[in-house]
Amino acid sequence: QVQLVESGGGLVQAGASLRLSCAASASIFNNYVAWFRQAPGKQRELVASITTGGSTDYANSVLGRFTISRDNTKNSVFLQMSSLKPDDTAVYYCNVIIGITRYWGQGTQVTVSS
Repeated sequence: QVQLVESGGGLVQAGASLRLSCAASASIFNNYVAWFRQAPGKQRELVASITTGGSTDYANSVLGRFTISRDNTKNSVFLQMSSLKPDDTAVYYCNVIIGITRYWGQGTQVTVSS
């Protein structure tokens, strides 16, 4: 079992940048990790993912603006977000798959004002 703690969210203006962090309580270097987000009234959606080998994938809506990375020595995953838009407003969740179990953090709120 692993616990995930996200941080780095906040209230920013459109065009600003934020860096989200996800700290895991155990090693996740052998695991697929992703960031999801959920806006009010909408379904949770995949934002970005990174494999154990470092291959990344992004939702079309964030491609070119967001970058996912991982630091296996610190059991951490990051989401660098640039050129933020009001549509990026959501709760952002870190997600790790270990075996057949999907683990979630508590989420961090990102609010982008126009």
